[in-house]
This record gives sequence, C-alpha cells and structure tokens, in this order.
Amino acid sequence: MADWLSETRPISRKNAAEAVFDDIRSAIISGQLAVGIRLPSEAQLAERYGVSRPIVREALRSLQTLGLTQTRTGSGTYVVTAKTSPELNYGGYSARDLFEARPFIEVPAASWAALRRTERQLAGLLELCDKMEIEEEPHLWVQLDSQFHCLIAESSENALFAKIVSDAREAISLQSEMVNLMAGRRAASNIEHRRIVEAIKAGSGQEAREAMEAHLGQVKQAVTTIIGEDRPQQA
Repeated sequence: MADWLSETRPISRKNAAEAVFDDIRSAIISGQLAVGIRLPSEAQLAERYGVSRPIVREALRSLQTLGLTQTRTGSGTYVVTAKTSPELNYGGYSARDLFEARPFIEVPAASWAALRRTERQLAGLLELCDKMEIEEEPHLWVQLDSQFHCLIAESSENALFAKIVSDAREAISLQSEMVNLMAGRRAASNIEHRRIVEAIKAGSGQEAREAMEAHLGQVKQAVTTIIGEDRPQQA
C-alpha cells in the first residue's frame, strides 16, 4: 500500500469526489489495496489527491455503502471485500426499504403539493432547482437534493409525509450521493426535478405524480445497474 499511497494523483476540483471514489474503488477491485488492509487516513488521502478531507470523506462513505470497506471506531477504515455487496444499506434504512417505500410516500406527496403548495414553498422549490443546475460540487448538490425532497413533502401539507421523508433524509442523501458518484446522474436528476416542480407550479396533481414516479424509477434503475442485478433488491 505504501507504493500506492506514494503515487500522488492531484485531481481537478470539478467532480473531485467521483475521481477519488473511482480511484480507490479501482485499487480495491484490482487488488492493489488488498482485502484486510487499513486505508490511509483521511488526511493522507486528501494529500494524495490534493483535495479537502470532506471530499475524501464523501468518497469513503460511498465505498462503505457498496460494502467494499468498513469503518471501525477508533481504528480506521478497512477493505473488507473486492466485490460490491448486493445488500446495500444507507444508515438506519436498507436500500430495499427505500425502494419499497419511497414511491408510496413521495409520489402522492408530489401530487398533493401541486394542489396545496404555498407561493413561498413554490419559490423555494424553484430556487433549489436553480441552485442544483449550477452546483458542481457533488456533496453540496446532494444537500440541495435532500432539501428538495423534504420541501416537496412539506408542500403536500400532509404532516405524516413530511415526517417520514424527514426521518429518512440521511438515507436518501446517502443513496443520492452513491448514485451520483457512480452513475453520474446529476444532470438527468436536474431535468427530472425541474419537471416535477413545473407540474407543481401548474397545479397538476397527475403530472406531478407522474414526474416524481419517473424520477424515482430512474434512481431505482441506476442502483440496479450499480449492483449488477436484473431484479433489484435495493435502492
């Protein structure tokens, strides 16, 4: 591993987390970083790639979500396998939990938001779309994405929808982070988000429902491709 770490690989700021993630993942899969080895510290990795520690941390989170690594408190992050785990887990919720539940919560929430949203809420959704379309830092984009889905649930004026999405916010963020690191879906997601908001703006519950359903379907397909399964178990 010392030889691997000594090979500094400065990368551009744009899509920095993706580049760090791809490089470490490739090293694990190729055996350059062997199973059982402890990865260098965040500070060492940040120096190797010429990026900030938050960028490294984001890449490491996605590696752990894929099951390639495991972080042990007080000890560090270890390579546990060179194969992607089919049992993805996002914090307190499994990927299967998200696959099965989100369409039954966020689809009707979008529909009700089209009928009940306030002007303030609509302005907030439009502003989030504008920000996501120009944001290039992956971790900042994911934060905006999380706000977007929470605000739609709030705009439904259904307290239960809002609470469920808020409670699952961390898991949804981890899912978004992984999908965008591995599948490069930010541009497509921006288009899908805009369609949802335009339907909400027009007051069309049916169009908002269809737009959210299509968006979640694309996320599901991206995760299915990542884990390499024809029949998805996770999201």
